[in-house]
Amino acid sequence: MLIDFFFQLKKAKIPVSILEFLTLLEALKQGVIPPSIDAFYQLARITLVKDEQYFDRFDQTFGAYFQGIENIIALQPEIPLAWLEKQLQRVLTAEEKAALQKLGGPEALKKRLAELMQEQKGRHEGGKKWIGTGGSSPFGHGGYHPEGIRIGGASAGNRTAIKVWEAREFKDYDSDLALSSRNIKIALRRLRRFARTGSALEFDLDKTIHSTAANAGMLDIKMRPERHNQVKVLLLMDVGGSMDDHVARVSELFSAAKSEFKHLAHFYFHNCVYERLWQSNRRRRDQISATQDIINTYSSDYKLIFVGDATMSPYEILSPGGSVEFDNRESGAAWLKRLLNHFPHYAWLNPEPEAVWQYRQSIEVVQNLVQGRMYPVTLAGLESAMRQLSK
Repeated sequence: MLIDFFFQLKKAKIPVSILEFLTLLEALKQGVIPPSIDAFYQLARITLVKDEQYFDRFDQTFGAYFQGIENIIALQPEIPLAWLEKQLQRVLTAEEKAALQKLGGPEALKKRLAELMQEQKGRHEGGKKWIGTGGSSPFGHGGYHPEGIRIGGASAGNRTAIKVWEAREFKDYDSDLALSSRNIKIALRRLRRFARTGSALEFDLDKTIHSTAANAGMLDIKMRPERHNQVKVLLLMDVGGSMDDHVARVSELFSAAKSEFKHLAHFYFHNCVYERLWQSNRRRRDQISATQDIINTYSSDYKLIFVGDATMSPYEILSPGGSVEFDNRESGAAWLKRLLNHFPHYAWLNPEPEAVWQYRQSIEVVQNLVQGRMYPVTLAGLESAMRQLSK
């Protein structure tokens, strides 16, 4: 069974070795984990995967291969404490949610938070005032408020926080993902523009025939430069938060773009572009690039492609200090306008279904900023975006 799992990992192009596989078998033989599928998953990932960029691919292969196996493994009949705590969180009705009032933006929230940090002396759960878990307070995590600051803990799924105070870690998109379909690559090819450049390395049959005939039948071989795709692309990709729902699709898109465009530069941002971007999510705190430097480095003939769901608080786009992660000096809208002014050929690709765009205020704001050049990540949407970029 595990031998076949090993070959499935190899088929998924995860660089696992026989030595690593033998290490996994030896650990199982020594009984280092309890009979649990979760424990086996952790052990297998630790022993078989040596690079974080393959974690997503390993998760997908593991899930597909071992689907349903938990039904035949004798698991411990223990209920996780975290699950119990989640179930005990207060669930608000629609009427209770509608009755909650926003405090008036980032500055009002930060002022009120500072007051509470002076007043509060202990842990609090399920209320509507203090910093805590559950309930309807604007501060803490696990509850609901139409406009708040999430402090620690995972998102409850409401996506209404306008600030997040925690050490957040993102993963790079997989640029080597094996595509299940060639449709994305075919759509991207509409953007390609070929030209013959470089040294004469390719045999030119037509000119050879013409030259030989003109030379009284004496062979006169002619060469020509190879054809190269001259399109240059700058790819800016949203990562983390609500974009976690779209990792597989964006990885496919990134992989296709990397294979189709020789001149491709990519950077990451979270929710909205601000004064800094980064190329590796593992080093995003100590290896950042100033957005203005990127504007100065890449010429205006680059095609600028944003990839993001544009799902966030409108404050993150329109207000200085609106970023959920740091106090940006200028608004995201200001930086978007600088980028669009420098790169006249641009498009925004949104992996969210187009049917829900009208219900997201932030999507409408971004659509207005990019002058309607937002397209869904579908075949028709990609083709429309490529036509726009080719103008």
